[in-house]
Amino acid sequence: MSTIVNCAVGTLTAYSPNPVKPWDQSRVQHLYRRMGFGITPAEIKAALKRSPSELVDALVTEAMNMPLPPAPAWANLEYKDYKNFDQEIGPQYIEWTTRWMRDMYKNGFREKLALFWHNHFVTQGETYVCPSYLYAYHKILQQNCLGDFKAFVKTMGTTPAMLIYLNGVQNNRFSPNENYARELYELFTLGRDNGYTQQDIVETARALTGWNGFTAICAPIGYNPVFFDSGNKTIFGKTAAYNYDTLHDLLFQERAEQISTHICRKIYRHFVHPEVDETIVQGLAKTFRDNKFQLAPVFRQLFKSEHFFDDEVMGTIIKSPLELMISFFRQGGFAFEQQETTLGVVYLAGELGQQIFQPVDVAGWPGNRNWVNSATLTGRWASLDLGIYGLYTAEPESYRALAKALSPKHDDPVLTARAIVDFWLPKGLYRDADYAQAVKTFKWEVPETYYTSGSWNLEWEYVPAQVALLIQHIARLPEFQLT
Repeated sequence: MSTIVNCAVGTLTAYSPNPVKPWDQSRVQHLYRRMGFGITPAEIKAALKRSPSELVDALVTEAMNMPLPPAPAWANLEYKDYKNFDQEIGPQYIEWTTRWMRDMYKNGFREKLALFWHNHFVTQGETYVCPSYLYAYHKILQQNCLGDFKAFVKTMGTTPAMLIYLNGVQNNRFSPNENYARELYELFTLGRDNGYTQQDIVETARALTGWNGFTAICAPIGYNPVFFDSGNKTIFGKTAAYNYDTLHDLLFQERAEQISTHICRKIYRHFVHPEVDETIVQGLAKTFRDNKFQLAPVFRQLFKSEHFFDDEVMGTIIKSPLELMISFFRQGGFAFEQQETTLGVVYLAGELGQQIFQPVDVAGWPGNRNWVNSATLTGRWASLDLGIYGLYTAEPESYRALAKALSPKHDDPVLTARAIVDFWLPKGLYRDADYAQAVKTFKWEVPETYYTSGSWNLEWEYVPAQVALLIQHIARLPEFQLT
C-alpha cells in the first residue's frame, strides 16, 4: 500500500478565512470531526457565526470546564462487597462502557481526547478485572486530558489499573520489575530508543518501587515505604536517591525536548495527518515546553492554525470503528440514548477491532490504515447497515428531518442528494458521474414523472426510505471511511 504524502501547507499562524480558504460548512465539519464526532446541520449554522479562533477557544474551554459524570454506585466496591463477584461485574462494565458511548456522543472534544489518551496510557480491563479500577482509570483520562501532562503521567502510574497491568505492584526493592519503567519511557513520554538506555530503565524501576500496598482484591493500592529502594540511582547521568516524585521531576527536566516532541508528534498524527510535518511538530513542542507541559495551549494552537484548516489535511485519516459508528448518529442528530443502540455500537466496534477498555496490546490500536482490510471493510459496511436500517425502523422521520435541514430546495432531488453527499463526505465527490449515481440511488423507484412534474418533494411518503438508501450508498464509498 502506497504511503500518503502530506502536501499540507501553512504554519501555526491562526487561520484567517479568505476567498481561497473560506470559513464554510466543510471546514466547520472538519473541525468538529477532528475535535469530536461530528456536527449537526443546525450546529453548523451556529458555528459559522463565530470566528474559527473563537470557536476553537470555546470548544477547548468547554471541555476543560465540563463536569465529570457522576460516580457509579460501585465506584469504590471491593471484592468483599459483592455477593457474587463474577455475575455482578459484567453489568457494571457494560454500564460504564455505554455511559462513555453516550458521553462521546454528547461531549465531543473531551471524550475524543479521553479516547486518545486511553490509547496512549494503555491498560487492558481483562488484566485488572475490578470495575472500581476501571472507573478510577477512566476518570483520570477525563480529568487530565487537557491539563498538566507531567501530573497526568505521575497520576497514571499509580492508578490500580496501571499498577496491575504493567506490574508496578510487583516492583519492589527485593525484586525490581522493569515493565512499567520501560513503557514510561518508550511509550508514555520519550518514544522508542530516544534519550534513555537499558541501564536508565533498570535504575528507574528502582526509583518507582514502593507502590505495593495491595491489601485485598479491588481495594485501593497504596504506597508502602518498606518496599521502596532508598539507595542512590544513576539516571540520565545524574545520581541521587530518586523516588517516584523526584524521578518524574528529573525526567521532565532532563528530557523536556524529547517528551514534547514525542507527544506532539503523536497528537499531530492522530488529529491532523498520518504523515507528520516535523516543522509543525517542533512548533507545537516549543509551545508545550513554554507552557510547562500544559496540554490546552498545544491544542488551542493546533486547531486554530492555518495548517490544520488546509485542504490537504481534510479527509486524510481513517475513522476508527467507534468514530465510524458514533459519528453516524452524532452527525445526523439521530437518537442515541437507547441502551440497545449504545450496546450495539460497543459490540460492533469490538467486532471491527476496537474493543473499548481492551486495546490490542500495550502500544494500543495502531489505527488509521490498520483499521481497514478486506475483512473489516465489509464488516464496516454491515455495521453501518445495521445502524442505518435500525434507525429507519425506529425513527424513520429522522431521515426526512435531516434532508430538510440540508437541502436548499425541497422539491429538487438533484440538489437534495448532492447536499446529503457533501454533508457526509469530508470533501464531497470528485466526479460528476459519482454525483449522478448518488442522485440515481436517491430517486430510487419513484417514477421520473413525479420529479419532472414537480409532484415530488421532501414531504413525499417515501422520502425517509430514499434518504436511508442514499446514506447506505454513501457509506460504501471510500471517502466515507475518512475523517
